[in-house]
Order: sequence, then C-alpha cells, then structure tokens
Amino acid sequence: MATKAYYPRTEIGPNKTGFAKTRSIIEAAFYGNNVVKVNTLKEAYELAKNSPGTVVTDMPVYKGEEFGLEPDAKVLLFNDGSITGRYAPARRITGKPGVNTTELDKILMDAVYDTRWKTMYHAEVFIGLDPEFMVKAHLLIPEGEENLLYSWMLNFQYMSDNYVKMYKSSKLYENEPDIYIFSDPQWVGTDKTDISDPNCLCYFNTDTNCAGILGMRYFGEHKKGTLTLAWALANRNGYASCHGGQKEYTLEDGSKYVAAVFGLSGSGKSTLTHAKHNDKYPSIKVLHDDAFIINAETCSSVALEPTYFDKTADYPTACEDNKFLLTAQNCSATLDEEGKVVLVTEDVRNGNGRAIKSKLWSPNRVDKIEAPVNAIFWIMKDPTIPPVVKLKGASLASVMGATLATKRSTAERLAAGVDPNALVVEPYANPFRTYPLVNDYEKFKSLVESKNVDCYIINTGEFMGKKVQPKDTLGVLEAIVEKKADFKPWGPFSDIEIFEWEGFVPDLSDKEYVEQLKARMQDRLNYVTNLDEAEGGFNKLPEDAAAAIKKVVDEANTL
Repeated sequence: MATKAYYPRTEIGPNKTGFAKTRSIIEAAFYGNNVVKVNTLKEAYELAKNSPGTVVTDMPVYKGEEFGLEPDAKVLLFNDGSITGRYAPARRITGKPGVNTTELDKILMDAVYDTRWKTMYHAEVFIGLDPEFMVKAHLLIPEGEENLLYSWMLNFQYMSDNYVKMYKSSKLYENEPDIYIFSDPQWVGTDKTDISDPNCLCYFNTDTNCAGILGMRYFGEHKKGTLTLAWALANRNGYASCHGGQKEYTLEDGSKYVAAVFGLSGSGKSTLTHAKHNDKYPSIKVLHDDAFIINAETCSSVALEPTYFDKTADYPTACEDNKFLLTAQNCSATLDEEGKVVLVTEDVRNGNGRAIKSKLWSPNRVDKIEAPVNAIFWIMKDPTIPPVVKLKGASLASVMGATLATKRSTAERLAAGVDPNALVVEPYANPFRTYPLVNDYEKFKSLVESKNVDCYIINTGEFMGKKVQPKDTLGVLEAIVEKKADFKPWGPFSDIEIFEWEGFVPDLSDKEYVEQLKARMQDRLNYVTNLDEAEGGFNKLPEDAAAAIKKVVDEANTL
C-alpha cells in the first residue's frame, strides 16, 4: 500500500483528495525556502549529535551500520525539562463535537507563519514494514529539535534502498495522500482558545492524514501522533488497528499459534510479547510490542515500526539489554570507572525515562505474520477479574475490549485533579483513536464472529489484593497456547468461562467480592450507555454491545 505524493495539475483543487483546508496550511510550509531536507539517518545523527544540550555518551550503537549509521555512532541522550509524558488534554480532533476547526486553523496558520524566522528540517519515513501496508510520512520541525527529528526517523522506517524498492512495488491508494506533520515544540501558545494552558496543542485532521503538534517536546507525542494518523488510515482501508503486541508460536507438532495482546504502557504487553518462555517452543516470532494492524479479511498482521520505544526503568545501566539502545530521553548520565559517559537509568532523574532500542534487541523479529491470528487477549488491571477468563460471543468479546479497564501509566501527564490511581476505561487500550469507536468495535467483533478468533481477558494487576505475578500470566498464556487450559463455566455467566489458576480462584460465595464484581461490570455497562450522549454520540456503540454486558450484569445479580 502506497500513499499519494504527486498530483496531475488537473487533480489539484477544492474538494479533491489531498486538498482540505488544514492539510493545505500544513503542507505548504514544507516547501519554504527556510526548509532543509534531511535525507539519511547519518545526516540526522550528525544534526542531533551537534544540537545544543545533547549528551553524546560513550555507549556505542550496536551494529549501527546495519541500519544506516556510521560504525562509530554513539547513543545520544536528550532531556526535555520537566515534561516527561504525553498530555492527552491537548488533543483536538477534526469531526468531534465542540472542536472549532475554524479557530484551530487560524492558530495553525499563525504557528506556521512564526516559523518563517527559523530553519526547519524536513524528514520522511515509512510507516508499515511490508508492501501490503506501507505509507509515507513527512515531519517538519525547527532547528534546535534535532533529537526529536533523529528519534522520529529511528522509530519509524528510514528510507533505505531496500524499503524504497518495496514501497515502489506496493499498490498505490489514490484516495490516501502522504501523512504530513508540522511540529514546533518551541511554540509559546495562544490566548484564543482553552488550549493556552499549558501552551500546547495536538491538532489532528485524520481524514486528510495531517496533524499539527505545537508546544510539545516529549518524543512520545510525535511517535503516537504519527501512529494516530497511520492507524486511522489503516482503519479506513480494511484493517483492525492495534495498540499492543503480537507473537507467533511454533509448537512441537509444527502448528502455529498467533497471540495478540492489548494493553496500555505498563500493563505487561511488552513483557508478554517478548517472553522467550525458557526456550520451550521450537520457535517464537515477534511482530511488535506496541503498534501493528490486522487484515480484517486474511487475519495476517503487519508491524508499523522497526524499533522499540521502551521504558528504561527496568534496565539498570549495566544491563545487557542496553547494548541495543539508539537514543535515550529523560534519563541522567554519569562517568563509569573508566571515565566514560554512560546513562543513569531506572528513573533516577524522573518517571518514564525512555529509550529507542534497535530491531536487533529482538533476534526473532519479523515485519509480517502471515498466519492468521488465533487469539486476542485484553490486558486489564481490574481487581475483580481472575488471572484469565475466556469470552464467548462476538459482541461480548468486542465490548469487553471497548471497556478495557486499567490504571493510568507513568507515560501520561495528567491534568490537575486527576487521580492517577483511579480505575479507568481505555477502549482497546488505544487512547490514540481519532475515528468513531464503533469502527474498532465492528472490526474486532468480526474477527471473533467471522474468523473464529478466540478472546480472553488477562488481569496483570491485583486480584482482590493479591498481585498477579508475571510467572502467573506467562503460565496462563502457555497453557492456552499448548491447549492445556481447562476452561469451564464460571458461576452463572453463560458467556464467560474460567481457567482456575492456583491462588486466584474467585469465591462466588464471598459477598464482598461479589458486590465488587457486580459494581465493576455495572461500571462497564454505564460506560457503554453513556457513550450514547457523550461528545454528541461520536463514540456510540450498537445496541448489541450494551446488551452483551447487561446480560453479564443481570447474571451477576443472581449471585
């Protein structure tokens, strides 16, 4: 799949593909005489290395020449100040009720105008790593933000000779223009709208594949902002867009089992995706641990990124895994016993220290899994859910994903007054959706209903005060993959089965537990019914979604 970059003059004009107002404001800036094109990773590295404030460590980039760097390249560190996480309140999405695009377009116009006094860098990457799905994305960002530019080119696929050939051979989608992102982290804000505090704006027009990112320094805003557009584009073209991980097991009998796990940062999705299971299986292939898409017809899957944007909290400075680092953000640095500059990880400086790791970190990485997905696992942190339950019925399977309950991650910067410990619902573990929720609901429902994909809930948090350990979750997953998990009816629930895991068996005669279980299921029902009115019904779900959860609530009330 290729997006459209060039237009016959007869195809240029109002109401034609690629020429909506917001997009026209953004794209023109890319052709200014203050713009410098950055064509290679080597160029981006030199710019970032020499950017004021960059810490050039003495930690070498492992086999950097394999992906476009010089053999002597070093891991670069850059710190963003006090902002070390994403800020969802700054997002504005064209098409949502209450979003004043006329006003936002004016703000964007002024932001573009103000950058005329700056040198701007233009970079290009591919999103999607297989000819089936590869789209081209452009980033425009000012001088002084070279580390963001470099990390963005590393996070996605830089234009190597091999991938350029793949892209040229892929099918052109005439109705999908290239992705264009205008970014100015140095933007100082405006008093025209409610976005003036804290002086940041992330403005999406996903239907026309463009976005403006203003006043936001954190790299995660640029990574997820870019993925937001790619996921929306994929959704329009027959794919289920996935914020999660996927892996393919090859079992002793030669059969394949493909598992997709969905969860927010900190839920355990990366741990599950990369787990080697003590090498007990003939082979395991990893697609990715954060961003991929599933073809709704063939059920094959494509990774969107080659590298990993990972937390550094669990990787001490001496950890062998740090050999695969490319860049680091929001970490400290010090001198080791040889006087070499090395990273200080484990969140000593702040929470949510981050790094980009190379594709080589996972030696069993693949860009596409041809085998159809066998199972979907919704990762939740709901204290009333045992380590695993199996969902029967396509509507319940999909709506439980739409009401995925979890806790906030340290990757997020929360608005004042928001309780970071409160249980929240994040549909399909994807806070980056810019299209109506029903689109995802129908796609995941179809996978279960028409493609016979199994669906489970895994709780990686606490179950009634007892922590579910990684060994428990991995044990559950292995039993399912090996078809050794004995699922049986769970109490009065006709559409939920349980695999009883030692130490975590629910006591349905415990009144306190039952009341909490009822409350959490009622929370889900309330969430779905409230969607009918919230944001003008933008994310309203079909009647069968609420009916599926109401059935669970009614059955819970018989206990």
